[in-house]
This record gives sequence, C-alpha cells and structure tokens, in this order.
Amino acid sequence: MTSPAGLTASLGRRRARWQAGACLAVLLGALYLAHRHWPAVESGAGRLAVADQGWLLVGAAAATGTWAASALAQQGAVVARLPGPRLVAAQFAASAANHLLPAGLGAGAVNLRFLTRCGVPAGRSAGALAVKAGAGAAVRLALIALLAPACPGLLRLPHVSPTAVAVVLGVVALAAAPLATPWWPRCRRALAGVMADIRALHACPARAAALWGGSLAFAGLHALVLIAVTRAVGLPLAPLQVALLYLAASSAAALLPSPGGLGSLDAALALALTAAGTPTAAAASAVLGYRLLTVWLPLLPGLLVLAVLVRRKAL
Repeated sequence: MTSPAGLTASLGRRRARWQAGACLAVLLGALYLAHRHWPAVESGAGRLAVADQGWLLVGAAAATGTWAASALAQQGAVVARLPGPRLVAAQFAASAANHLLPAGLGAGAVNLRFLTRCGVPAGRSAGALAVKAGAGAAVRLALIALLAPACPGLLRLPHVSPTAVAVVLGVVALAAAPLATPWWPRCRRALAGVMADIRALHACPARAAALWGGSLAFAGLHALVLIAVTRAVGLPLAPLQVALLYLAASSAAALLPSPGGLGSLDAALALALTAAGTPTAAAASAVLGYRLLTVWLPLLPGLLVLAVLVRRKAL
C-alpha cells in the first residue's frame, strides 16, 4: 500500500510532467506560428528597417503599457485585491498564450487559473473575465461613436451579402438556444452572479475606475501602437483616423475565432487602411509593424514568463 508521502511525491511528479508538457506544447505552437508567418515577418522587418526608429520606440513603449493596462482592468473586475507584480506578469503571459489559441481562449485560461490561484472562486473568476471582456467591448464601441463624427466618411458600411445575414441569424439562434433547454436555469444563475459582481464592483469607486480606466487605456495604447507605426512608415493618415480604423478593425476581428486575431485582425487592418486611401504596400508594412511590436517581439519572453509562473505554481 502506498504511503501518504509516496502518494504526494507521485502526484508531484505527475504535476511536474504535466507542467513541462504544457510549456513544451506552448513553445512548439509558438515555433509553428513563427515558421508559418516567417515570410511576412521577414518582409515587414525589411520595410521597417528604414522606418523612423523614434516612432517605433514610441510604439514599443505603448505596447509595453498595454500589459499594465490589462492588469489594471483585471484588478477592476475583481473585488478582492490581487498581487500587483504577479498580476502584470500574468497579463504578459496571457498575451503570449492568446496568440496560440483561438477566440481569446489562451488569455482566458491563463487569467482564470491566475484568479483561482489567488483564492477567487472559479465561478467568480469566470464572471470577472466576462466583466472585463464586456467592459473592453463597451469602451471600443464608445470610442468609435466618439471618433466617427470627427472623421466623417472614413467608415463605410460594407455590402452585406445574404450569406453574412444567414451567419448572423445562425449565431443569434445559437445564443438564444439555452432559453429552450434545461441549461437555462444554470445560465440564468450564472448571469445573476455576474450582475451581482458588477453591482459590487461599481459600489467601490476604486474598482470601477480601475475597470473602465484600464479598459480605456488598453484600447488607447493599442491604437497608439498603430499610430506610431504609421508615422514611422510615413502613412498619410491623421492620428484620429488611424485610431478609428484600429478600433473598427479590432471590433470586427473580435467576431472571428482566430488565435489572437492573427489573420482576421491583419486582414481587417489592411482592408481598413487601404480603404482609407493608403497604398497597399504601406498598409501592409504598417500592419506588420504593429504585429511585430504587439505579437512577435513579446511572444518568446511572454512564453518564458508563462513557463516560470506555471513552474512556481502561480498559475
């Protein structure tokens, strides 16, 4: 019969093997993505090599600030106080994991694990992620509504095909399906819990300010990264126009389940920039520069931070 000490050691070895396997899978996924997109990365690097280095440094600083903004928003979505340095490190790791799994699953899994490790119940942790995501979407829509009148004619409604209408109706039907299933009581209880958390957060002015301020800073800093890159490569667009195009493109790309928006956001940004009158080559260079600062350069350090957090059982 196995002794308690032997059982504990066996569980420890299994956990260590699982953690090592998870980290290896993440690293292999990163290498696969880098190999798959390497021609685009190499081409963009060649164009950016002759760009204005000062503006690229501004973009890099803004990209670094997005992790602090994400940490601030995540703290605002939780009533309990979270450990600051670990929270920022978790957001850095989550941004890397988010580029390997579709529809934000990577960031969601990292943040959910981090919150539960900090003692937040699993249900409330999931609710906090929903609150943060909802606040981010609301901020983007509010900024679009605010900037659109300042840039008349920049955003044009695309032609909607019958196929797109059918897809939207299908998504609405799937979203409404739980209303007619036995799952609805559970969904209703979960929604009631999220609403209770939202009321509790807004009863604390510091948490509400962190949630909305962090969400605003996150969207604004990402827009600033793209603005800085467009300045670096000499695109003939005003900063407010670039910010509006980024917000519209990122909101549209959020509807497509690709890893970290890879592919969907690239296409949406390139389409938005070219539709605004930017030459195709310059638009591609700007998108690649934005991706270089927000994805490729931080990817390996972010995965290393993720491995360290897993090894230290912070995740």
